[in-house]
Amino acid sequence: MLLEHVRQGIRTHRLLRCGETVIIGVSGGPDSVALLYALNSLKKDLRLNLHVAHLDHMLRPDSEKDRIFVQGLALKLGIPCTSAQVNVKAIARKGSLEEVARNARFAFFFRLARQLKARTIALGHNFDDQAETVLMRILRGSGLYGLTGILPQRQMCGFRIIRPLIGCRRTEILRFLKTKRVRPRLDASNLEDIYFRNKVRRQLIPLLEKKYNKNIKEVLCNLAQSAGYDYDYLLKAARRLSDTMGSRLALKKLLALHPSLRRLLYRLTIARLQGDLRRITFTHTREIDDLVFLRPVNSIVDLPQGISATKKRLAIRFYRRKPHGKSL
Repeated sequence: MLLEHVRQGIRTHRLLRCGETVIIGVSGGPDSVALLYALNSLKKDLRLNLHVAHLDHMLRPDSEKDRIFVQGLALKLGIPCTSAQVNVKAIARKGSLEEVARNARFAFFFRLARQLKARTIALGHNFDDQAETVLMRILRGSGLYGLTGILPQRQMCGFRIIRPLIGCRRTEILRFLKTKRVRPRLDASNLEDIYFRNKVRRQLIPLLEKKYNKNIKEVLCNLAQSAGYDYDYLLKAARRLSDTMGSRLALKKLLALHPSLRRLLYRLTIARLQGDLRRITFTHTREIDDLVFLRPVNSIVDLPQGISATKKRLAIRFYRRKPHGKSL
């Protein structure tokens, strides 16, 4: 069943191309190990060149055992493996451990991809992860983009990030591993309610299933898919505008746009300068709207990561600040 779901997802979302090199992020946990075995089962049909990538975040005393386990699996399957270590706690002076670990992990994947001249990185997020992510974003406050959850594929820094297991349930993954007689590594921190996701997974979703809707995971995943289609349509329209306007957004055009397109245009302009949209919230887009509609000429809105927007007579100009406040 799992392999059929994976095949169907690959076809539907056009995740893989025959003959390409695919880097598989394998932590040693159930999801990534199931992904490794699934893609290994499909590699002949798709003529894939697989390469396992494992990063030890050094967050647990026994994390070295994860590396040994993953290298052993790769050796058993005849797949090359590259591993590395990053002391996340040592570099996490600012920001959460989760965010620092994520950034370190992607940096490792991208370095390896460049070395191997690969363009595709496969990760093991599943159906349950999708439901949890959408619910977490609702609780934190999210716009349409946040409701799209975990996309089956996305472009990131010139690479394709794909999630072939996104349609597979966690229970299905565990059954698949049982048939393969593989016992994955288990992270004990996933059983503790100290992280937001763990609380959502272990407390909130079971409560919603029991008291409100037993199919809450399906509802949340369907919401993600619907939001994804709508967002994709709006994004294409906003990109056409962004390509013609650059970092100077004409006030006359902004005033005539539907709020959805106008706010997407802000986000695309910021992403063009910043490289991503991390730390950009609904509050920031609302401040830019205030700049457009209410504030006088030469007013400035300072945004995260050194980006500012200033109101001129005919346009809103986005730019990167110098350390002492002047634009670059």
